[in-house]
Amino acid sequence: MIRPKTQFAVLIVLGMTHFLNDLMQSLIPAIYPILRESYGLDFVQIGIITMTFQIAGAMLQPVVGYITDRRPSPYSPVAGMMFTLSGLLCLSQAGNYATILISVALIGIGSSIFHPEATRMARYASGGRQGLAQGIFQVGGQAGGAVGPLLAALIIVPRGQGSLSWFAVIALLAMALLVWTGRAHHQNIKQMAARKAAGGPSAPAHAPATIALAMFVLIFLMFTKNAYGESFRSFYTFYLIERFDLSISSSQMMLFLFLIASAAGALIGGIVGDKIGRYRVIWISILGPLPLTLMLPYVDLFWTGVLTVFINLIMASAFASILIYAMDLMPNRIGLVGGLFYGLNFGLGGVAAAILGVIADSYGLDTMYRICALLPLAGLVAWFLPRLDTRPAD
Repeated sequence: MIRPKTQFAVLIVLGMTHFLNDLMQSLIPAIYPILRESYGLDFVQIGIITMTFQIAGAMLQPVVGYITDRRPSPYSPVAGMMFTLSGLLCLSQAGNYATILISVALIGIGSSIFHPEATRMARYASGGRQGLAQGIFQVGGQAGGAVGPLLAALIIVPRGQGSLSWFAVIALLAMALLVWTGRAHHQNIKQMAARKAAGGPSAPAHAPATIALAMFVLIFLMFTKNAYGESFRSFYTFYLIERFDLSISSSQMMLFLFLIASAAGALIGGIVGDKIGRYRVIWISILGPLPLTLMLPYVDLFWTGVLTVFINLIMASAFASILIYAMDLMPNRIGLVGGLFYGLNFGLGGVAAAILGVIADSYGLDTMYRICALLPLAGLVAWFLPRLDTRPAD
């Protein structure tokens, strides 16, 4: 059977919507210095904001994925973007801590609806080049996450919390793009059903014990990766201000450099995974940054910037391979896998943020980063991952 062509137009538009979605999400940690100053928040309260946002984003994703596996919903990401829009507007007018928590929860729910079906869209449009497809989709999200702090430094820091409402235009643009991708996805769903009805190749079945072991290892790797990444997303600006006496705007620029490396890492990891396999990329991306993380707490400002870029460049290459590895384990549960792992990406990061907030308050940011430097050692558990035949089934 002839493999379908890679639909680059669909993938690029999906990457754009992921860019816009994650840009709006990234405004939350980017304005933490403003919220801390305005409302007198401590690091534990900052961590709780992150935890609320990310757990709200985690709770519904597997449920949405399970439902869309049974009944694909090409336009569900549009509904998700409506929640993000409402949360963004609510946050721009929030006057107390409780309202801030409600606002970030709405934005998290929006992401929980967006990711599962968007992940399926990318897989169906991949033409078998799954790493490339997920890389393009994720590079949009990672780039959006990097641009958010930059825009916060240029717009929100000088103009205040109310200027968040200006970003509602971005949500409306994303909704329009998602209507177009929904139409294309509807056609892909019909074509996939027709190929299966015509007797196309079936996906390989894996033993329950193999699936259980691999999922446990992947989830553990996700937690350690996200814990290290969350130490930067939530606390890097405070670390730079405290240790190097940078301004808020300068620290946001440094955060931008750290996060933009994620965009390159996500795309490179996806492409390389198509060439050398998911298993090898997981090993490299999880354990590889260890020498750099051990050096980081002891270097000056220049080398702090250089090391953080390379650390995130390597670590960010993991997610596409972890996600596709899980899809290869459960090829008939794409929505559930996408929802589960994007949900874990949110939820585990939120739990880590709360734990790291306690450590930072109790022992200081320097100690927190010295502890986090050891987290890449967890990559050794990748030894227990089963070796799969990860050739595309479609």
